[in-house]
Amino acid sequence: MPASTKLSDILRDWMLPIAIVTGISIYLIYHFCPALHPAGKVLHVLAAEGQKTIISILMFFQFVKVSPHDLRFRRWHVMALLFQIAAFIGFAALVYITRDETTRILLECAMLCLICPTASAAGVITEKLKGSLSETMSYLVLINTVATFLIPAVIPMVRPSDSYGFWQYVIRIGERIFPLLILPCLLAWLIRYTTHRLQRLLMRLSRYTFYIWGPGLMLAMVLSTRALLLSHLGIGSIFCIVLVSMGCCAVQFFAGRHFRGSRTERITAGQALGQKNTGFLIWLGYHYMTPVTSVAGGLYAIWQNLFNSWELYRENHPDTTSSR
Repeated sequence: MPASTKLSDILRDWMLPIAIVTGISIYLIYHFCPALHPAGKVLHVLAAEGQKTIISILMFFQFVKVSPHDLRFRRWHVMALLFQIAAFIGFAALVYITRDETTRILLECAMLCLICPTASAAGVITEKLKGSLSETMSYLVLINTVATFLIPAVIPMVRPSDSYGFWQYVIRIGERIFPLLILPCLLAWLIRYTTHRLQRLLMRLSRYTFYIWGPGLMLAMVLSTRALLLSHLGIGSIFCIVLVSMGCCAVQFFAGRHFRGSRTERITAGQALGQKNTGFLIWLGYHYMTPVTSVAGGLYAIWQNLFNSWELYRENHPDTTSSR
């Protein structure tokens, strides 16, 4: 076997776990090495802006492969959307009637994990698992649109604010979504309909998007580890949030995989529901809910990517996994 092929296989199987461990290790080295602390602001800006840039690039390459005519809505889209809306509103109602602050925080973590829009990298993983990129992108657009208006309608009931009204929330969320979703989409489609030669070149390059996600995931883990350590939570609280985030992750992947439909639809629905934009989740929790709820986003990022790693390994080694 050629060395290049062997290296490609190793990256394909282990890139996500390596990115997770590397990202966590980078922040832990910084955190426990006082000499590096003056570089803290620079590290945070590089991680945050670098991840946003990589997400935008991923979205761009995915929209290059998907035309506007491919964005069609399926039955499972409706089921997945209703699942997220009902779960979000249900947990919000529980938060509203709960007075114990610790319980409220755990319920808020579940709220955020369940309404959080689909991850920008979901299409990359879905394609690797032989799901439908176009259906993933359709749901990504749908859930981002719904979340932009649903979240501002519900959060003030849970955490009232004198600083923000409904439209202020909508504008702030829109500002987060536009450069990561709308702008790459418009640019990709502009190229599709004006520069066909460049579009064909970009189509060929799009097969490397999986490897672009590796550095993006590493930076996501830097931000997630930062959110966890800066929360200053006790072991008991962290353990409870671990259980909530893990449970929400498992339930959503499981629910998506068990919608009625073809195998392709079930794979696609599972990834669209289970794989979350955890950067958005962390931001939303830190700024508009109890700040410690942002920890749930960091933990969710770990669970979903460990599950994705297992799924990809099983897809790439069917003989090995089926014999166990």
